[in-house]
Amino acid sequence: MFQQMQYFIAIVKNHSFTQAAVECNISQSAISQQMKELESNLGLKLLERKGRSFEVTEAGQYFYTHSQDILANVDQLVANTKKIVKKDAVNLNIGYLRSFGTTEFLQTVSKFTQAYPQVKIHITSGNHEELYELLRTGKIDLNFSDQRRALSNEYQNEFLTSSKFMVAVSRSLPVGTEKIDIADLADIPCILISDSDNPATDESYYREILGVRSEITFARNYDEAQMLVASNQGYLIINARMKNQLNQDIVKMIKLVKDNRELTQNYYAYWQAGNSGFYIESFADLLKESFV
Repeated sequence: MFQQMQYFIAIVKNHSFTQAAVECNISQSAISQQMKELESNLGLKLLERKGRSFEVTEAGQYFYTHSQDILANVDQLVANTKKIVKKDAVNLNIGYLRSFGTTEFLQTVSKFTQAYPQVKIHITSGNHEELYELLRTGKIDLNFSDQRRALSNEYQNEFLTSSKFMVAVSRSLPVGTEKIDIADLADIPCILISDSDNPATDESYYREILGVRSEITFARNYDEAQMLVASNQGYLIINARMKNQLNQDIVKMIKLVKDNRELTQNYYAYWQAGNSGFYIESFADLLKESFV
């Protein structure tokens, strides 16, 4: 059927059986017969003949659009398979979330490099928005980052791990030690670590998703943020796995909730659905294993 799909695409694209036959290096009678067999196998009309011309049916338009997607995926599959057999040098561009920490990521890079020495890995770190843009524009093949958008079918989304949000506050603040609701912190500035050129996107996430109502104070890194917390100039939201970056003799960690519901951050490996390949999937599998 793949060959018949190619013929059908050529017919619709050229809006001519004659031109499609020339393009596909086949006789006009043969390409017409192939279309009859395709419609017979499907049990429906893809083309509505009108004298020497034709119109594409609604079903035909759907088949035309998605046949191109399928054939593109087949071409990608063939190319990726050939790369594995040939053992040619391959480049793999990976992005990871700078604020997450590197333990599991470095373990994955090490294991992958040992398993596939012919693959040269290029690594880029960044914040969520920077990595999303690099993935969207095809500048990285796989992105290891947090989830801030609804999952899209345009990407493969491989869940890796989740981490509860906590708040770091000065030990001089009279707050409980078990949990605190984000609404109860409205009168205290929220310290937001952002090295982005556009911190407004980070602030939007804090306000719309986490429910922060406080005034925002920006810090460039964890050291600067901890200074602000220790001097009682605000609170810092972190996820539980990053709490070791702060000195707990100076600040105290409290579970963060919203409307009595724990706030949790999910982390995924993302890659474009049309760019899925053996090495991308293998790296994602190893990365997932590192969190088990």
